[in-house]
Amino acid sequence: MELDTHHTSWQPTASLEMIRSRAQLLARIRDYFERTGVLEVETPACSSYATTDPAIESFQLTYTGPGFPTPHPLYLHTSPEFPMKRLLAAGSGAIYQICKVFRNGELGRQHNPEFTLLEWYRPGFNHHQLMEDVAALINSVLPETREIEYLSYLEIFNQHLSINPHQATQTELQQCAKQHGIADAERLNLPTKDAWLDLLLTHRIESQLGRNRLSFVYDYPASQASLAKIRPGSPPLAERFELYMEGMELANGFHELTQANEQQQRFNQDLKQRENQGQAIVPMDKNLLAAINSGLPDCAGVALGIDRLLMQITQATDIDQTLSFPTSSA
Repeated sequence: MELDTHHTSWQPTASLEMIRSRAQLLARIRDYFERTGVLEVETPACSSYATTDPAIESFQLTYTGPGFPTPHPLYLHTSPEFPMKRLLAAGSGAIYQICKVFRNGELGRQHNPEFTLLEWYRPGFNHHQLMEDVAALINSVLPETREIEYLSYLEIFNQHLSINPHQATQTELQQCAKQHGIADAERLNLPTKDAWLDLLLTHRIESQLGRNRLSFVYDYPASQASLAKIRPGSPPLAERFELYMEGMELANGFHELTQANEQQQRFNQDLKQRENQGQAIVPMDKNLLAAINSGLPDCAGVALGIDRLLMQITQATDIDQTLSFPTSSA
């Protein structure tokens, strides 16, 4: 039979120079953690549990074999966070992991459904201390050291849109979107205030962050806490941060929630939102809840996209340029 390769592109999308740059980056990251006393770990890519986050969709697999009632659903991890927290609860101390993670439905210039994530946790750190740690790591791998700025979520909305994100109503946020020229803003019917905040952030603020510097944004609305602690106050704030470089989000970090009951409540709220939005209802991670209940140490953790960091280092314009074989040609 004649081999049909007419429409097949077998060549890697990353150049050999890019492949070498990736190897150098990974070596420098490992060197940083070796010098700062953080242990490298590995955890499973498949789990019986999935992320409940409505903004993230897991890939589902089916196991058919001994050991489980079959067929048994498994989920590819979207982050190694949950098993790494189980290690922390077991007394691992500071740990990091570099691994492939998988998110369904995410494909574009800055997204591939399979990508490389660096995640690490520092017991005894809060989110401010971890921001300094992230900055030190990034500057240790960049060709040139960058200045660092720390901006609150309130500051970036005041500075770029002249609006208080904590006090503004949905109507006021929609009006702000209209005033700043977001297409079809007057006809959009977004379901929550957070959806409007995210629209404004992604369409009118993000592109201006991290220009010739590392920009950390911290103290998010409590409604966007995810797995972060909430600091009481008026308003209460999520002890969470994100890192931007040249308008691109590189990292998302938390002063981690250590209360199992509250974490379960948040998972339940996620599942309710998923149900309301017609999304699949997935099993929450009971092993994580048990680990937190047994005593997760006070710690801060962060997830950083290796492929996006490599884009910044090499000035690549598309994530496919950093990948040997993106999903489109895998």
